Amino acid sequence: MLAHANWGWRRSFAGLWNAEGDVVHDPEATRRDPLPTASGGITRLAYAHAKQSGVELEPVLKKAHLTLAEIENPDARVRVRDQIRFLNFVAAAVQDDFLGFHLAQPYDLRELGWLHYVAASSDLMGDGLKRGARYSSIVNEGIALKYIENGDVTVTIDYVGVSRHLDRHQMEFMMTTLVRSCRQLTGLRLVPSRVRFTHHRESPSPEFVEFFGNDVEFGAAADEIVFATAIKTLPVVSADPYLSKLLISYFDEALSRQPASRGSFRSSVENTIVPLLPHGKGRAGEIAPRLGLSQRTFARRLSLEGHTFSEVLEKLRSDLAERYLTDESLSISKIAWLLGYQEVSAFTHAFKRWTGKTPREARSQSSAEHPPARRSTRP
Repeated sequence: MLAHANWGWRRSFAGLWNAEGDVVHDPEATRRDPLPTASGGITRLAYAHAKQSGVELEPVLKKAHLTLAEIENPDARVRVRDQIRFLNFVAAAVQDDFLGFHLAQPYDLRELGWLHYVAASSDLMGDGLKRGARYSSIVNEGIALKYIENGDVTVTIDYVGVSRHLDRHQMEFMMTTLVRSCRQLTGLRLVPSRVRFTHHRESPSPEFVEFFGNDVEFGAAADEIVFATAIKTLPVVSADPYLSKLLISYFDEALSRQPASRGSFRSSVENTIVPLLPHGKGRAGEIAPRLGLSQRTFARRLSLEGHTFSEVLEKLRSDLAERYLTDESLSISKIAWLLGYQEVSAFTHAFKRWTGKTPREARSQSSAEHPPARRSTRP
């Protein structure tokens, strides 16, 4: 059964197992990348899909700072930042604006490896969700899942040490996989009560509504999925208490070896700014206390990484503007509001300073170079 674990999860633990099943020291753990890494399963699925679609992948890998060796080695970890970039580039190349959602549909969930089995061996679905949330960072160090019982059952996904604003496809892949897992482990076609994404889309596609239900929101304050409270007591059809006990011991050992924190302070600042921009609250005085810091300490932390708040805000707005302009359903005035500008003229002036073009000129050029992406096709 465990032969399906072929995405490199054994090496994702900060240690290796010997023939007796004991965790032993991994010499590579002393040379860990300072940025959050992931097992790379989503990257490899996207690579295979793009290759099958006839995409020339060497330049795409290069733009994403990935190598063919990383793709071909299932044990190689990739930076989460590079995985997000690669998914964005592949989505553009295959013209699929819902690439992450589509990639998550057909693959065998057993390919998730150990993380799948630690949930699948649980007695109840609530326990499976708790364990998935607790151990998810071992597979992807750039995310933190939280399981919350407050009337309903909520699972939130936060980005840690990685800028959330650059991503759509990884998040939609994870949410889709989470729902698929709940359905497979219970044998029921469960539908979430609501689903929230912090990235923007003008409206969910019919595919999204069919899969996630009617209550799907984009541009929300948090990435979260909510189920009715009954889910926590649903029996898991593949429950195995012996396997569960074994895997929990392995995962707890792996967690104990993880570094306390990874990634940049800048990414935390960016992730805090984005949902506040449309409300005109993208200011240092608003951001610092939300991160539990005084403005002085906040400025010092950014300075230690070679940044100022104004520089971070400017680059963030520039990145978001380029992303939003590729979405033809967003008007220029809506984009200006999303970026925290009270007047379209202020946004136009800023964008021309960044790029030498007006937003409309940039959108026209992008549309000519990249035809509109497909919104309802599957790999």
